[in-house]
Amino acid sequence: MMWFLKKRKPRVCVIGLDGVPISLVQDLAIKGYLPNFASLLEQGHLHPLKASLPEISSVSWSDFMTGTNSGHHGIFGFTDFKPGSYELRFPNFHNLATSTFWDHLGQAKKKVVVLNQPSTYPARRIPGFLISGFVAIELEKAVFPAGILPKLKKINYQIDIDTFACRQDHSLLWSQLVSTLEARAKAWELFWPEEWDYFELVITGTDRLHHFLWSAYEDEAHPDHQSFLNYYHQVDKLIGKIVTRFRKENEELTGLFLLSDHGFTGIKQEVYLNAWLEKEGLLRFKDSSEKNLTNIHPDSLVFALDPNRLYLHLEGKFPSGQVKAKDKDTLKKTIREKLLNLNFEGQRVIREVFDTQDIYSGPLVEQGPDLIALGERGFDLKGSLKKHMIFGRTDLVGMHTWDDAFFWAASDWGAELKISDLASIITKPLLNHK
Repeated sequence: MMWFLKKRKPRVCVIGLDGVPISLVQDLAIKGYLPNFASLLEQGHLHPLKASLPEISSVSWSDFMTGTNSGHHGIFGFTDFKPGSYELRFPNFHNLATSTFWDHLGQAKKKVVVLNQPSTYPARRIPGFLISGFVAIELEKAVFPAGILPKLKKINYQIDIDTFACRQDHSLLWSQLVSTLEARAKAWELFWPEEWDYFELVITGTDRLHHFLWSAYEDEAHPDHQSFLNYYHQVDKLIGKIVTRFRKENEELTGLFLLSDHGFTGIKQEVYLNAWLEKEGLLRFKDSSEKNLTNIHPDSLVFALDPNRLYLHLEGKFPSGQVKAKDKDTLKKTIREKLLNLNFEGQRVIREVFDTQDIYSGPLVEQGPDLIALGERGFDLKGSLKKHMIFGRTDLVGMHTWDDAFFWAASDWGAELKISDLASIITKPLLNHK
């Protein structure tokens, strides 16, 4: 008697690929390097996705896990100001000012497993299991509950590659990319049998690879080109295992989602915003030999923090700020116009300058920057105070991009998706099920 059959309980599985642009997914899938992803493209919908502004992991993943923006969750970058000060602090998971969708799932009596989620360090209580990802420092502080630590040590779990050492030694980079990917796979195998309603695994090696060796993707003659493709093939194999297991246990792909937190492209030039502000007469220091924010001249009108955040030197917000509230809009308009006219060898450098009053909402908007500049592809904006020239290069070859992240789902969720939209999409099947 069919009416006695119990409906299968919905489950959700999310796979995150840090820093993977939609164009790379499409390209490598078509060329046969991502056969499992190619199969997903035939069975579902690949959506372009807009990252946060600024387009960095700490903000984008915070947007993702809260379904809000910086004006609500209070994370504006990897660094931020101590209130009423020029001193910088490093926001962490405990500084997140609003609840995550995992918290909401817990309130609905759902259980979650979250593995290698960036911007969740130090780990805090969630309704299940959490292993923090970047920028986690100590594994002991990166897990909840603490009782899972011995299991992780037993499989030699690694949080991340040694980015400083790998930046100098690409053979070490390849070795550590492989070992951390293997650690993710072992963690997936370890936690998949647990009782859960929501399961998430994030792979961050993709972002590291792109920063150091994006040119190996674009240039087929690059000595690391094949290694780049091989790494992605291994990522695809892990995706295939997870998808196969999920489909076997759930009989369909509804409830499976894949996404990235921002895109990537190659660097033409780094652009040092504070050097530009100095040359424009908008930023001054009391002592030009000591360029730091505690030495900022009261007459300064604006300064930049990494990567592309512009703060007006407002009276009342900063100790020696003299920009009055009534002058904000005029000053923002002037800065925007000047930035949009910046060029390098005849190439436009700045794609857009956003007023944060237009892109953020919530009670914490005033704590953040006043403007966010978005570079054209290839122009990587930086907030360094140590540079004298406006343009330059380092040994990094890849940069983040804003509107070419991706979101894969079995259903079509339309165009113009932002990463903050995904929380409601992903949790809908779980929260609608009683």
